[in-house]
Amino acid sequence: MRIFAWHVHGSWMTAFVQGRHRTFVPVLPDRGPDGRGRARTWTWPDSVVEVAPSAARGLDVDVVILQRPHERALAARWLGRRPGVDVPAVYVEHNAPQGAVNEMRHPVADLPGTTLVHVTHFNRLFWDAGPARTVVIEHGIVDPGPRYEGTLARGAVVINEPARRGRVVGADLLARLGKAAPLDLFGMEVAAFGGIENLPQAALHRALAKRRFYLHTMRWTSLGLSLLEAMQLGMPVVALATTEVPAAVPPDAGVVSNRLDVLEAAMRMLLHEPERAREMGRAARRAALARHGLARFLGDWDRLLAEVTE
Repeated sequence: MRIFAWHVHGSWMTAFVQGRHRTFVPVLPDRGPDGRGRARTWTWPDSVVEVAPSAARGLDVDVVILQRPHERALAARWLGRRPGVDVPAVYVEHNAPQGAVNEMRHPVADLPGTTLVHVTHFNRLFWDAGPARTVVIEHGIVDPGPRYEGTLARGAVVINEPARRGRVVGADLLARLGKAAPLDLFGMEVAAFGGIENLPQAALHRALAKRRFYLHTMRWTSLGLSLLEAMQLGMPVVALATTEVPAAVPPDAGVVSNRLDVLEAAMRMLLHEPERAREMGRAARRAALARHGLARFLGDWDRLLAEVTE
């Protein structure tokens, strides 16, 4: 199958392009948000092909994957075909909705011919999709392997743009939680927080696996792929009990709570009980492989793409 899709979320796209299809990704000279092209910090197969907007018109594609509201108009202009009308369209919603519950109407709720895909059941519950066909395809990730070492008595946190995203990602909690255990922050634009920026995925996995535990501070986001990657690495988890986290992290894989004192106690325990941390990490890996394995993810997508293009 020939798919047209923007490179928006690198980790999600890395899993998606591992399938058997050919994916065309727009590229612009500045490689900005509407034309990032192929990933530079993830490993993608040769089946992902960059295409400039000037070369997209008339491109023979079977389906368009949309991920942001304005992409529908972009696709119509660049491809010369209207998503959902002239070519099948699927809209992947990566995020939990923002705003008052009664105002959480999804942008494609009333668009014809577009299937809305949520990445968590929590997101599906909160978004108002109106009459749109809606399905859930939970995350799947490329298995980084059981690489946990836990030799550094420190916690690892992955947050992109903590200064801009603030309380949404729990950036304000780092100062307090950092008193219970030393923390190392990784991600994009984390220098102001003393973090380590923009490591390639393989290097990030190596760095995470050396830390004793993974701390997940997100208050209101979709289920973070960095959390699932840490679990598949074999890291024990300390996390806020928000959005889809309680369903993703079983009790034997870590400590999930909205009480900061409980999280602080868990962090101290993991620092002082490395064997227990290792045991919890093994449980985390088993859970993440079972629920968020790549084969299940790609199989779900194959079935949906076959349905929308038949």
